[in-house]
Amino acid sequence: MSKPDQYNVEIPSNEMKDSNIKYFTTYTYGCQMNHHDSERLAGQLKSIGYEYTESLEDASFILINTCCVRESAEKKIYGKIGELKNLKVSNPNLIIAIAGCMAQKDKEKLFKKAPHIDLIIGTHNVHQLVEIVKEFEESKDRVLAVWDQAERLAPDVPTIRRGKISAWVPIMYGCNNFCTYCIVPYVRGRERSRPLHDIIEEIYQLGLDGFKEITLLGQNVNSYGNDTKEYGDFADLLKAVDQVETIERVRYMTSHPRDINDKVIDTILNSKKICDHFHLPVQSGSDTILKMMNRGYTTDYYRELVRKIRKAIPHASLTTDIIVGFPGETDELFQETLEFLKEIRFDASYTFLYSKRSGTPAATMADQVPLVVKKERLQKLMDVQNDISLEINQQFTDTVVTVIVEGPSQRDENRLIGRTTTNKIVLWDKQGTEEVGQLANIKITTAQTWILKGKLID
Repeated sequence: MSKPDQYNVEIPSNEMKDSNIKYFTTYTYGCQMNHHDSERLAGQLKSIGYEYTESLEDASFILINTCCVRESAEKKIYGKIGELKNLKVSNPNLIIAIAGCMAQKDKEKLFKKAPHIDLIIGTHNVHQLVEIVKEFEESKDRVLAVWDQAERLAPDVPTIRRGKISAWVPIMYGCNNFCTYCIVPYVRGRERSRPLHDIIEEIYQLGLDGFKEITLLGQNVNSYGNDTKEYGDFADLLKAVDQVETIERVRYMTSHPRDINDKVIDTILNSKKICDHFHLPVQSGSDTILKMMNRGYTTDYYRELVRKIRKAIPHASLTTDIIVGFPGETDELFQETLEFLKEIRFDASYTFLYSKRSGTPAATMADQVPLVVKKERLQKLMDVQNDISLEINQQFTDTVVTVIVEGPSQRDENRLIGRTTTNKIVLWDKQGTEEVGQLANIKITTAQTWILKGKLID
């Protein structure tokens, strides 16, 4: 079961809860853009009198923000929706809303599969929640709010941020890439860039509100500005964001390797606040598979891109995504990916089993790889990557890194957690002098595959 989002709001205890107040809770699945959409939905609910609760039983409004990138995840979400039926029976006034990519894809089919649903909100309709709720309360009839395409760039709406130190800022919506395994362009629409001045104003205000770090969001951030010449390109945006004095650090995700250029690399090199971490999803180390995926680049292109980055910013970290078991991937083609992994030596790789997604070209391709083979290949890939990640992290032993204090570790409240500009997670024993949001210098004493451990120094 997925845990509800933790918003930057005070949560009333059971003793403090007012029976006259309406409470809401949310479950969010999928990418960072989905999580940010949940922040916008939560803000709108609060603007019409709802307060956040962690308790399903206390909620009078339950929102599930869905993902449909993988059919396996979709099945889990349907299971969660089914669990809510008993709550609806015991509380007929409970409002159940389904938002996100499944809502966009399935539309009224969701009502047929789960008649206890009240509201269906598409990805292009997130900003309309207030009027959707008003329509439902007046008519007491189910509401389907799903545009096939965005009629315009969505206006700003009230937002409740999940944290207090880091915040997401969308710079664009949609995707034009149409990778053969991906449904995102079909449920998020074509690329639409936000006005540059709107982005800068939002970031500036976030800094005034106490946020130290922002992450620029987009399905493909380095396509920013391709749909209009009015705002400049992604490098121009990075340069402008770097000059916002109220924040400390800038991250961004996700980049498409095809659209990273020399101007972006030079901008990051000459910046003060943009983090020196490049996440470049390669997806496969085989040119044959890359072509079948419609990725738009070759392994030689990717090699040259990595060479440019490492020459310009030698200390930068490099991470990637890799899909294992794409249709048609033979043992020989998988071996090409394995050798590519050894050659590039990523700091980390986020590896996934290929999963059929109906509605995409790859789902109907011949030579689907058996699950048992995909699992074997995934384990081989992870073993190689884990060795590489550990070797890279061991180079940090006895060095000093600077992190922003994010707060206590979830596993041990006596340990604090922070991240370097290269996105390394660092843990250390709390000394009592640290404050959340401040910069801290940590001397690394132990390196592990995914984290660094150390001690606070003056």
